[in-house]
Amino acid sequence: IQQIVTIFVGLKKKNNLQHLDSMKRIIAPSVLSADFGNLNRDMEMLQRSQAEWVHVDVMDGVFVPNISFGFPLMKPLRKGTDKVLDVHLMITAPEKYVTRFVEAGADSVTFHYEATENIEECIDLIRKAGAKVGISIKPGTEPEVLDKWLEKIDMVLVMSVEPGFGGQKFMPSSIAKCEYLTKKKQELGLSDLIIEVDGGISAANSRLLFDAGAEALVAGSSVFGAPDPEQAIIDMLNS
Repeated sequence: IQQIVTIFVGLKKKNNLQHLDSMKRIIAPSVLSADFGNLNRDMEMLQRSQAEWVHVDVMDGVFVPNISFGFPLMKPLRKGTDKVLDVHLMITAPEKYVTRFVEAGADSVTFHYEATENIEECIDLIRKAGAKVGISIKPGTEPEVLDKWLEKIDMVLVMSVEPGFGGQKFMPSSIAKCEYLTKKKQELGLSDLIIEVDGGISAANSRLLFDAGAEALVAGSSVFGAPDPEQAIIDMLNS
């Protein structure tokens, strides 16, 4: 009997550790890099995969020099997955639109610190609409600017490339930003605050970011451009 109990406890502990590890390591493939001629196929792949989130980049051609999709795409994405829809707004005056993105199916909405003077309003609108709140910073913005907001939000998104285009080279300076934010989390007791990183991420650098305290990594071309996208996700998780 004691041997059976020992085995059971060991298995339970192993499962709990696996659960904790999965909570610390999240891959959020960016559908900006998906094949829109075969979107159903790519969404089915994401649904099967070990990615917990699906990242949705929204660009307005003003805040960033590119234009992507908006509300019309949210409905098929929401229909195509029950995973977390992680919406990243790279748009000016996000306070005008955050509620609509939540209503369209976003589970979390992240806006840019540099894109609005109404940060408090954006936070309140997203929270009131029922979604998680994130704030993103561009590579040229230091993480200290977010100190006063950390206790009011759920996530910080550190850009490791200039926002607006996929396929850029990873900027190592983002590692130090993750380390700073991790230290602030500990100082403030914000164990639930998630640090997310977006840009140039693959299995070659994911370990560096996880070790620096990042918990969620956005990956676009390194997933959808891989011969085996599901394996690419696993490789990042296990780096």
